[in-house]
Amino acid sequence: MYHFNSDTEFLGRMLQIKKGMRVLDVGTNNGALLLYAAMHTDNLTGIDLFPEIIALARNNLQANGLNAQLTVSPLQTYQDDPFDAIICNPPYFVTGKESLKNENPYLRAARHEEFLTMKELFAHSARLLKKDGTLQIVHRADRLAQLLETAEHSGLYPYWYKLAYKNENMIPQSVAVCFGRYHYACHVYAPAYMNQRDSFALYSEEVPWKPF
Repeated sequence: MYHFNSDTEFLGRMLQIKKGMRVLDVGTNNGALLLYAAMHTDNLTGIDLFPEIIALARNNLQANGLNAQLTVSPLQTYQDDPFDAIICNPPYFVTGKESLKNENPYLRAARHEEFLTMKELFAHSARLLKKDGTLQIVHRADRLAQLLETAEHSGLYPYWYKLAYKNENMIPQSVAVCFGRYHYACHVYAPAYMNQRDSFALYSEEVPWKPF
């Protein structure tokens, strides 16, 4: 149904999560981001649109000796207590042309903003976050300006971001961004390179952003 990809690894190794935090993975897919989150906390929740996807995530977590609260639900109608962190590798293509959309319903939902728009992602993440919670996502680098503008409309602001390039001679391919409710000076990490996995930042206890 889904393959483990470089964007998942990129965000997974960038996650700023501490022990005991409640984490929600939106569009949990095969559960890979929850596996990264489980390196820091055991309070894990995942949602997805398809029962068979939830079953896949549950099998992958159990195979690694982990458990999570997994629910079939769109983000737009999901209800729960507030979370410390929401993580997501969301759909990132916007197109009205049916011929350009995947015929596979799982890939279609994962890649195209048909069931979850950027505006909905930020609005409902803001609804489900604690006051000091964060939304941590990976997206297309060429949509960074749109991400920042859309997030601000929902009262979320960038704490840090990191661009990822396919290699040193290419334009940026992906961007990992952390959003929250406060106006902090946004920290820009040194870039990552998909052909140099050691350039992916690992989790650090040090908070990388500073208040104005």
